[in-house]
Amino acid sequence: MIATSADRPFPTDAPLAAPLTSPLAAPLAAPVTASGAAPDPAATEDAEALRRRLAEELRSTTTADAVRPAASQPLMSADALRIADSLRSDGISRPVLEGVVRLADAVMVLATGLAVFALAGSGAATGALPLALLAVGLVSALAFFHAFDCYQVPVMRAGLAQAGRIAGGWTLVFAIAAIAIATTPLTAHVPASVFGAWYVAGLAGLVGMRFLLSRLVRSWMASGRLERRAVIVGGGTAAADLIHELESQKDNDIRICGIFDDRANDRSPAVVAGYPKLGNIDALVEFARRARIDMLIVCIPLRAEKRVLELLRKLWVLPIDIRLSAHTDKMRFRSRGSSFIGTVPFVDVVEKPITDWDMVAKRVFDVVVASLAIVALAPVMLATAIAIRLDSKGPVLFRQKRYGFNNEIIDVLKFRSMYHDMADPAAKKVVTKGDPRVTKVGRFIRRTSIDELPQLFNVLAGTLSLVGPRPHAVNAHTNDQTWDEVVYGYFARHKVKPGVTGWAQINGWRGEVDTQEKIQKRVEFDLYYIENWSILFDIKILALTPVRLLNTENAY
Repeated sequence: MIATSADRPFPTDAPLAAPLTSPLAAPLAAPVTASGAAPDPAATEDAEALRRRLAEELRSTTTADAVRPAASQPLMSADALRIADSLRSDGISRPVLEGVVRLADAVMVLATGLAVFALAGSGAATGALPLALLAVGLVSALAFFHAFDCYQVPVMRAGLAQAGRIAGGWTLVFAIAAIAIATTPLTAHVPASVFGAWYVAGLAGLVGMRFLLSRLVRSWMASGRLERRAVIVGGGTAAADLIHELESQKDNDIRICGIFDDRANDRSPAVVAGYPKLGNIDALVEFARRARIDMLIVCIPLRAEKRVLELLRKLWVLPIDIRLSAHTDKMRFRSRGSSFIGTVPFVDVVEKPITDWDMVAKRVFDVVVASLAIVALAPVMLATAIAIRLDSKGPVLFRQKRYGFNNEIIDVLKFRSMYHDMADPAAKKVVTKGDPRVTKVGRFIRRTSIDELPQLFNVLAGTLSLVGPRPHAVNAHTNDQTWDEVVYGYFARHKVKPGVTGWAQINGWRGEVDTQEKIQKRVEFDLYYIENWSILFDIKILALTPVRLLNTENAY
């Protein structure tokens, strides 16, 4: 992922790449020779070096004094709106699906084995031997299933072919067991009939489960839940060639949702390879958020560095993967920093943060810890609610519209800290020191951040995370400028769910934001968190939060 400032909140050990304008920068790529021979390895582009150079150039131009985009984006065209609204929002992650299927296979192998040994009773082995056999059988089965590509989604889609691979892998496990029975005194401890029963029961369970899985996968693929949604940036012949190449790939999971290009129709046709041009790049930002696009494919010759960078400056704030197509340049890349869809090469410039199993782990962590916190802090929340009702008239809770993940507008819960008739749900006026709108109880709960505790219920609902960039009010502003006008790239902090607490807050950037520097620093720390997220990082921030809350200097 790409940061928005050259001034990093933490020093990094990674060396900075030379900027694109540096004379030290390597050429973008070495073309394939006419004879088809590989170019000199020294001239072959390292995709990681290219990615770093692009990232460094973006860092050097995303400071507060950079040229900002227009404050209001153009509305999408009718075709773009229709396509965006037709796409489902309940997609399934392929890595997560593959992991769940592995777990289901493991459960089936263990369940049938345990059932067979239990039914065999005293006639089977006792003690640790059955457990050892179950462990060996499980590890061997999963290894063979993996070797036979049983966890590839295209294979999962095919019923008979999938069942054949599973049956082959399971049979190999028991072929090895048969060799062990013939060459060792194993039958003296475990009758061969037990192995036979386990083989039959396991085969029936695994094959039956895989036939059911094939029906589910075909249904999910037909409904679009197992596809990666992509948009082509840049049109013309290059885009047409790329589309044809992608569509020719076997078992391609890319769904092209349209093409966006700033160029007029005389330079970029309105329809390319059967796909409509839906608008310009500014409209693309709005479309990508609304349609939950997974990937942007920039189909512009990489030698056109200036135009590529102009596009990336607008697009990197989106929570999606951005790939530069190397198809038309006929480049040869080393593997680091590059990826392939079938045989089509891409340069990985921006990665979507916290995806697949990372997303699952963070969600499980949020639900477990938030649930425990609600139970532990229930007396505090109950006492706070009673104090608010006794102190002033009005509801105990206060709801405010704030930015959530992907710029979605969410309702964030807080304990009411202002007089009800002076409440400011639109955040038109910043709360300042000694603000007369704040109640006596409100001053205390704001200084101690007790007013934020109801947001634990937002975590359970899924609109917030325990840790992340703090959700800002939609109209939050400084000196009559909204914060997206103050900080270029401000919306990049919405690439992940906002949090109850965050890296910026425990580093002192909480409370009143009355200068541009304060919001700039918040964004820098937020982006550092996004780029360096881990469960351990979340635990560290949660552990430090109570200690850092003792500093109430900017909390009013």
